[in-house]
Amino acid sequence: MKVEYVTYLFISVFLLIIALAITTSKKKDFRIRINKLIDSLGGTHNILDYESTKSRFVVTLKDMSLVNKVSIEKMGAKGIVEIENQLKIILGSEAVQLKKYIRELK
Repeated sequence: MKVEYVTYLFISVFLLIIALAITTSKKKDFRIRINKLIDSLGGTHNILDYESTKSRFVVTLKDMSLVNKVSIEKMGAKGIVEIENQLKIILGSEAVQLKKYIRELK
């Protein structure tokens, strides 16, 4: 009977370690993707203002010539609308997380 408990405990700990490793990996991948997105927007110094809704990230930029729209689309943007010095990027659920991450950087 004790052997069964030890086995279940060992399996539980092993699964917990795997779950933590996957979670940590996803967070790291997300931060790398967000950093690439910020670089594609011309860097944090090019971002004047930003806002997000559930699926859209709206950013006002100093210099639109620094933006790499192709790169943004390759990272999964479902659409980009440019109006003067503002971009509306459809990102899905990552839009809110991007806003929080940029706030931490500034």
